[in-house]
Amino acid sequence: MRRATLARMPPLSPLSPRTLNRTYLERQLLLDRSARTPLDAVRHLMGLQGQEPDAPYTGLWARLADFRHDALTALLHDRRVVRAKLQRNTQHLVDAEDFRTLHPLLAPVLGKARQGAFGRAVQGLDPDDLVRAGRELLSGEGLTRPQLGRALAARFPGRDSLALAYVVQSLVAHVHPPPSGVWGRRGATGVVLAEEWLGGPMARRPRVDEVILRYLAAYGPATVRDVQAWCGLTRLREVVDGMRSRLRVYHDATGRELFDVPGAALADPDRPAPVRFLPRFDNLILSHADRTRVIGDEDRKRVIVGSEVSPVFLVDGWVRGIWSWRDGTVEVTPFRPLGPQEAAAVREEAGLLSGFLRGPDGTGATGRPAAGEVVIG
Repeated sequence: MRRATLARMPPLSPLSPRTLNRTYLERQLLLDRSARTPLDAVRHLMGLQGQEPDAPYTGLWARLADFRHDALTALLHDRRVVRAKLQRNTQHLVDAEDFRTLHPLLAPVLGKARQGAFGRAVQGLDPDDLVRAGRELLSGEGLTRPQLGRALAARFPGRDSLALAYVVQSLVAHVHPPPSGVWGRRGATGVVLAEEWLGGPMARRPRVDEVILRYLAAYGPATVRDVQAWCGLTRLREVVDGMRSRLRVYHDATGRELFDVPGAALADPDRPAPVRFLPRFDNLILSHADRTRVIGDEDRKRVIVGSEVSPVFLVDGWVRGIWSWRDGTVEVTPFRPLGPQEAAAVREEAGLLSGFLRGPDGTGATGRPAAGEVVIG
């Protein structure tokens, strides 16, 4: 009955860029700071981009009311959140149960990317031998990446240790345990077997359709290309077409199909959007093929340079510039001049960010610390 109802729904008016913008911000928890717990937020977002270890902390601070550093740190130590390479072959912090689903689903992409970069260095080696050796060496306490490379090189003489370590990591489900991913901690990255760290196996038959529904709930409405850009998988058109009876279908101003979960509300396009500061590589910027719902094409070229993605700030829902943290001061660089009210709002939020970035041992212990130093360039 539900399927028939969805199928008979009349065509809807195209979604305006502003409706897409406000809806995306709301689902990303960036219109009002959410009362969700950090774990609920990580689950909702299907992970937080985490190449920069401190970035997920700042990303949650921007999204949650009264977020504390130690809340995320505790989740890492309790093994309820893990750090590992997943979407787009990049480091993410994800819910432990989501990792069990996402890793086997994305394993072909992870393996192809890593083996493509180091394929020549391991040419002629049997992948099964590499997997067997990797699992034997990592069983128990695990190793750091350099230790894993040296141990593999001893088993496969004449091969590059770095290449061996990276290829084995592409073939074996693993996570990076604390202190990796913990605020303010640096050093050699540990590698442990995921099944041992989590106390159970990976999902045997992960369902890509369920993952797509989760994506749309946090990032939709979105095109098939957007879904593929987020996860790295390809040829998802057939999967999405098979889900049409379970989806709401919109169109944007150019006529492209946008898919969404039924019952998910669209935000009021006239709803105010507060200033928000986001860390390097934040999900908001990287989770669509078409990123114009939050950043213009010219500004995108200034934010995404090669493999680097700068930290950004939003004014009225769109990226208006970048920022940095130097010597206890938030330095703000707008792409265009800010009006007086905009500048005041940017300065206020940047001051709160400065307090948070001092870390859990300073006045930035809560999500709304005392204002710190700010420079607007």
